Amino acid sequence: MSAGLRSGQVAEAAGVNIQTLRYYERRGLLAEPQRSSGGHRLYGEDAVTALRVIKAAQRLGFTLEEVAELLEAGGHRHGRPVAGLQERAAAKLAEVDAKIADLTTIRTTLVTAVDAGCDDLTVCASSSCCPIPFTDLAEENRHAGACC
Repeated sequence: MSAGLRSGQVAEAAGVNIQTLRYYERRGLLAEPQRSSGGHRLYGEDAVTALRVIKAAQRLGFTLEEVAELLEAGGHRHGRPVAGLQERAAAKLAEVDAKIADLTTIRTTLVTAVDAGCDDLTVCASSSCCPIPFTDLAEENRHAGACC
């Protein structure tokens, strides 16, 4: 049997802990390693690459389930048609753009609320000049007075 990397070496080289390594193995994201005569797991260099790919995909917003599907798709390029990286990256990009738009709206509303001096949600909600969107819901309970 050729020499391989032990769990700690692989984890360190990939920048993960051993529990993460074992978890990915259980989830099927990493191939079952060979065993030494003493029963120690022995990984090839490809395990380090696989771990780095998994972590990079997670940093890009892919879930472990999505990462598993991407890895599966990559292994079946000549088989049945499956959504590959291009299609999934485009879909993830659309999700990110939608989140950015939502966060931009939230940020704008919060800046407006801070600038308006809103200090009490109940008072602000019943004020016609409250910049927080729930004022429309509280319109019937609105009372005259200073803003927030």
